[in-house]
Amino acid sequence: MLKFNNTYIGLGKPFFQRSLPQKVPAPDLLLFNSALANSLGLPDELQNDNVLLSQYFSGNQLFEGAEPIALAYSGHQFGHFNPQLGDGRAHLLGEVLDNNNIRRDIQLKGSGVSNFSRQGDGRCALGPALREYIMSEAMFALGVPTTRCLAVVTTGENVYRERPYDGAIVTRVAASHIRVGTFQYFAARGDTDSLKKLTNYAIKRHFPALLVEAELDKTIAVDGKKSANEISSQQVLKFFSAVLSKQIPLVLSWLRVGFIHGVMNTDNTTISGETIDYGPCAMMNAYHPETVFSSIDRNSRYAFGKQMSIIQWNMTRLAETLLPLVDSDEDEAVEKIEPLLTQFHQDIQQGYLTMMAAKIGIDEPAEGDGKLINDLIAIMKTQKLDYTQTFVSLTNSLTTSPIEESLTDVLSEWLPRWNARIESFKAAAHTLMVSNNPVVIPRNHHVEALLDSCQETGDLAALNKFLAVLRQPYTDITDTKNYQDAPVDGDKNYHTYCGT
Repeated sequence: MLKFNNTYIGLGKPFFQRSLPQKVPAPDLLLFNSALANSLGLPDELQNDNVLLSQYFSGNQLFEGAEPIALAYSGHQFGHFNPQLGDGRAHLLGEVLDNNNIRRDIQLKGSGVSNFSRQGDGRCALGPALREYIMSEAMFALGVPTTRCLAVVTTGENVYRERPYDGAIVTRVAASHIRVGTFQYFAARGDTDSLKKLTNYAIKRHFPALLVEAELDKTIAVDGKKSANEISSQQVLKFFSAVLSKQIPLVLSWLRVGFIHGVMNTDNTTISGETIDYGPCAMMNAYHPETVFSSIDRNSRYAFGKQMSIIQWNMTRLAETLLPLVDSDEDEAVEKIEPLLTQFHQDIQQGYLTMMAAKIGIDEPAEGDGKLINDLIAIMKTQKLDYTQTFVSLTNSLTTSPIEESLTDVLSEWLPRWNARIESFKAAAHTLMVSNNPVVIPRNHHVEALLDSCQETGDLAALNKFLAVLRQPYTDITDTKNYQDAPVDGDKNYHTYCGT
């Protein structure tokens, strides 16, 4: 059996509220992630018992050692600060050590109300639960840092939104659920002691390499048994720098595969650098930096091309919460932390250039490569070229597959320049492009069709076939071709919703 504990409880009452999942009448295991379960050390005898799995992953029965809590946090939602958010329909059961001895949170989502529910019903409909499972598995296979889904359990009761839907509960696995909004929660209350505790805890859990000072090591305790109230200014700055470094590969990998998060609020920005919350997310088809599908993002704040600037905005909000820990003089604190944000801006810009260069086969960008990339992007935008298909065509052109005539026409000026640039290392360029350009992504129209079908029929055969393809996104398998098509209408009237 999994060995649960909950180190977060050691931080004290301000950080959470104890809350039990609400029992459901008829839990039934719909999806189970065996590969993830194996990595967590879930015993085979339990994995083979669907009835018991449905009890555990609905919250009707608790694992030994599990202590369910709802986490407290705040957040900037579309730029507006809400000082009181928290887990309104989720329960952190606790933590387990996976096969690599890495601590993982196990959380139920859609498991009932807590004191943070803000008049919500605490439940989740089947569609959003399936979306999180599909998208998180696709992102994991694409090489994007992400939370993952261990199980989806139907509840045997309806969830009422614009109409009744089947209810479901998702089991989410994450490095942790510590967010920028967690730090904001205590900063907004002027609770410096809790900020120190949280920062110490986060260092111990996520950045243990920072524990280079013996005296600091004595003050940090994940289990809450030692004092966690002291931390040096230098350690806070190192911690912030480490958090920044986690955000760069996260957002650049979104841009690499055409992912649009849709709700990059500070309460959905983890310090561990994992993708979290797959409610209004979507994938880009025809390239345009202003692409946005979220129904609640009315001002396109979180459009595809704005995600780099938004992560910088979110990190600035985190920096603000840490100022009291950096220096008692706010001006001095700002002077110490601002260079880290400046460096972050430079690093993410350089990272973007490197990432896009890899997509066209260039391992080490040189002078002039930025223009080569920007010219391609400009053509893709003007000609409304499909983001994924364009890079797949370019990749394949380096072996035996000629570029389609229509694409050759619109890239007639650009292609000779690109070929000249990679002429001396075409084999290496092809290898690099294959690993950076997926042949298939979870296209919005395919995701929506499968969600509708599963909710109407309960038949998962088509969904499992789709997942099999998405789990090998850089390889053509038998069914890959069935999911590579762009939507006929270009997703013109497509909208995504938060699912709450």
